[in-house]
Amino acid sequence: MKQKLALKAVFILAVLLVFLYGMLGLPKNWSRQGLLAAIQQRIHLGLDLKGGTHLILQVMVNDAVIADSERAIKRLREELRQRNINYEDITKPDPAGQPDRIVIRGVPPESTSDLRSLVSDSLPEYDAVPGAQNTWTLSMKPSLLADLKRRAVTQAIETIRNRIDQLGVTEPTIQEHGLGEYQILVQLPGVDDPARVKEIMQSTAMLQIRQSMGGPYSSEQEALAAHNGVLPPDTVLLRGATGQRRNEGGGSADEYWLISRASAVTGRDLRDAQSTRDENNRPAVSFSLTGDGGRRFAAFTGAHVGDMLAVVLDNKVVEVATIQEQIRDQGRITGSFTEQRVKDVAMLLRSGALPASIRYLEARTVGPSLGAESIRQGLTTSMIGLVLVMAFMLFYYRGAGINANLAMLLNVLILLGFLGFSGATLTLPGIAGVILTIGMGVDSNVLIFERIKEEMKAGKTATAAVDQGFSRAWLTIVDTHITTIVAALLLFFFGTGPVRGFAVTLVFGLLANLFTAVMVSRLIFDWILSRKPRGEVALSI
Repeated sequence: MKQKLALKAVFILAVLLVFLYGMLGLPKNWSRQGLLAAIQQRIHLGLDLKGGTHLILQVMVNDAVIADSERAIKRLREELRQRNINYEDITKPDPAGQPDRIVIRGVPPESTSDLRSLVSDSLPEYDAVPGAQNTWTLSMKPSLLADLKRRAVTQAIETIRNRIDQLGVTEPTIQEHGLGEYQILVQLPGVDDPARVKEIMQSTAMLQIRQSMGGPYSSEQEALAAHNGVLPPDTVLLRGATGQRRNEGGGSADEYWLISRASAVTGRDLRDAQSTRDENNRPAVSFSLTGDGGRRFAAFTGAHVGDMLAVVLDNKVVEVATIQEQIRDQGRITGSFTEQRVKDVAMLLRSGALPASIRYLEARTVGPSLGAESIRQGLTTSMIGLVLVMAFMLFYYRGAGINANLAMLLNVLILLGFLGFSGATLTLPGIAGVILTIGMGVDSNVLIFERIKEEMKAGKTATAAVDQGFSRAWLTIVDTHITTIVAALLLFFFGTGPVRGFAVTLVFGLLANLFTAVMVSRLIFDWILSRKPRGEVALSI
């Protein structure tokens, strides 16, 4: 018997040491400040406790649909030309309301079968429907359209996460917001510059290298006048990013460049981007291209030696230079950049472009002082509740109350160890989960103690009463804990932010309570009874 108790004691001690390590790690010193610092390092605080930024973003998924339909139009033109199918024009009659809808006009009746074959082979995601006056309407299949929008949200989440991770934010929350359609929840604990984070997240950071056909011009009217009022085919007028031109008053003025529509390479061809300095020791961004991108860039620059090349970032011209010689897979972007802007641009290029623009629906900032006050109040409430519960258990159950109180303290230790090992974030509702766990732990001990008292009133010995009390209360305890855990899991999977923090601590606390209420309490009862003479009623309940 004593050997069996010793083995149980060793097992429980080992479990407690493991979770103590999860809570503290290896403190640098064992002073009060050192232990507090160790706990803070192991247990991450949420936005409402640490302070930071809370954002809800709306992903403009129609942007991704528009981009896809633009690529479809480009493929259509190429295929129609290759298959010698005549047409008048290809338009998008309602880009805002139906961004996936494409209309082809003037297709001869004899080309009907060829057009159907073209759409089936090259654009299988679209349905083609004939209309009046030799028109055809192409619309994306509903299931694929919905999938495209979902993928835009998923890709936006991953892109934002990549950017936030490179900023070094600890334990950010970036996930789909379940309370709105195509929305993203972003919580950044400890962020002290929310304006910069918002700018970085919202920037699309789409890099394009195109041929410059003319400029700079001081206005759009000047550019049109230089080309007899009509821009050359396959060109577009873009604004300069920094306004480097100077007006007569010495201030900066807008500048415009005539740029080719087609890009030699884009951000999708990037292998890496880093902040660096140019030959004049000014901040710059260097980039390297993939193998395929490098070959295409080498072919482009080799064919345009002496021409002007424009670097376009987010549809703004940041640099225009003359191609002196063939360039392969290395390049550099210079301009009027600050050190911080260079780092941000390099980071944005590495993380990739957003598939669609985003709009801010909600932005809140929680100050660290408010978070510290929340921690103080939450801990004070927890301690008051714990002390009152322990006092009640001692008053009502006397000696057995010590057993219950020890089990509750170990329950809290295991819960904090869980949080340290799992990397879960402790939020203010999470502290409420800790308090609720204390209450559930008391409930379990009350069930066990009352069952033991009933068995003892029935005339059974203390040993038999303890054995029957635990065995009969066990099923009730498991039942109540499992139902509560199921409810908490539903909160975790379908809730957001603080709700999930509450669910995490509640689930961990309930699992810890199953261990302490049964294993630890039972061991203490058995140890007390093993020290008394056989047959003596040795319980004070």
